Amino acid sequence: MEIMRSGTLALVLLTAACSAPAGVAGVSTNPPSPRALSAADPTVEGTATPGPTFAAAVVPPPGDEPVRLPPPKVSRFRYVYPVKGCKTTYERKRLVLPKTTIWAGRGCAFVAPVDGVVREVNVQNKWKPSTDQGAHREGRYVTVLGEDGVLYLGGHLDTVAPGIRPGVKVKAGRLLGRVGNTGNARNMASNLYFAVSWPAPPQYWWIRRGMVDPWTFLDAWWDGNRTFSPRAAMLAVRERVGTLPACSVLCAGKPQEPKPKPTQKPEEEEPKVIVPLNVEPARSGQ
Repeated sequence: MEIMRSGTLALVLLTAACSAPAGVAGVSTNPPSPRALSAADPTVEGTATPGPTFAAAVVPPPGDEPVRLPPPKVSRFRYVYPVKGCKTTYERKRLVLPKTTIWAGRGCAFVAPVDGVVREVNVQNKWKPSTDQGAHREGRYVTVLGEDGVLYLGGHLDTVAPGIRPGVKVKAGRLLGRVGNTGNARNMASNLYFAVSWPAPPQYWWIRRGMVDPWTFLDAWWDGNRTFSPRAAMLAVRERVGTLPACSVLCAGKPQEPKPKPTQKPEEEEPKVIVPLNVEPARSGQ
């Protein structure tokens, strides 16, 4: 009888040992359950306030405002934002052409974005809705060939600044004209048509109106990164499409109906004079 009890007890102990988590004998391997410290806890000494207590939140020490470091120099050229002294907004995506519309108040200053030479100046607003000629859509405009080899166009100008003519050297920030809504923007709010491309003969007007998306560079110049250059992007596009690519978007104007030729009045014929032949003269005295 005693032998059976001992065997049964040994079997129970063996089963319990097998079902318990492995570890050091007498030490539980289960993670301790979280609990709040309280006055009733025998491990807390000298606690006068009943109820749970928690550690206080860490408050960072006061410090100065963060210092903004200047951006790294990424080219030898220096740029400025092309509209000076006015609040502006502009599109950051391509709608039809690789250019952007910078919305600004009428009369705001359009300035040279980089050192360069004035290449083209158009002081006449030749655009007409009846013809919609592509070469005239920017209205009054100025182009600058930057020292970086990039051509910059500012169009829809209200006026061109005095002294701005082809061949004039300009520094970044030099006044080129005033924002307006000439050209095909005449029924829109005043804005600056801003385009980035490369120099080409005037008959290739679709090149100067924009070949490189400009908003990434406008963002950088506005934010203070004065050396972020569009030169590499321009060279990449020119390498892909060629120096004088054919026009592919918004090329033709409106078809013109042939003008009727003025009708000419028929010439009036002079009355015919009939001269009788072999008429004998009248004799007198008969």
